[in-house]
Amino acid sequence: MSYPAAPWNMHGQLWLSLFRVREGDHPDRPAGVYGAALVSYERPSPLTYGELLVARPIDKKVSITDIWVDSIDSRDGGRDLWAIPKELCDFKLDNTGKLLQKTSWTASLDGHPIVRARFSDLSRATLRTPFKGATWQERESGEEVVAHLKGSAKVLPCRSHWEFDDAGPLAWLAGKRPLASFRMADFQMSFG
Repeated sequence: MSYPAAPWNMHGQLWLSLFRVREGDHPDRPAGVYGAALVSYERPSPLTYGELLVARPIDKKVSITDIWVDSIDSRDGGRDLWAIPKELCDFKLDNTGKLLQKTSWTASLDGHPIVRARFSDLSRATLRTPFKGATWQERESGEEVVAHLKGSAKVLPCRSHWEFDDAGPLAWLAGKRPLASFRMADFQMSFG
């Protein structure tokens, strides 16, 4: 086992936008609101890595439908411990500014972009607030796996611009505008 035991005590930065998928938009995706997030897990996390995920709410939990990381240990741990369907990809992250932060992300799979995103926010200027939640996944065997999370972060709305590659695995989000976007700065979270 090359990944830590649960729970994982994680620290980092998260950028999240909500997108609406309407009935009939994509036959393989249920209608509803989906969240797309880019995450930088940083020290003193037991694993440090980048992550791109898409999730949707199910019964007061979220189910992760698509997810990529740039860490084999995170991929393997996510799959084994919580049935999270992590795959591998490459990330590029650029962040500038102190109070007003401007951030750009690129996630690529085999040299082809999955998504490019840009954000600007003032989240580090606010107070920490607590959060909690849970993920729900189902293994191929039918076993349901719930992972609980709780922590705190500096959270504020942010500006965002997403470009999903229309030939990539998230093409079903291409051209959609975010309903809302948020930044969780300097989060501390227990997951699992």
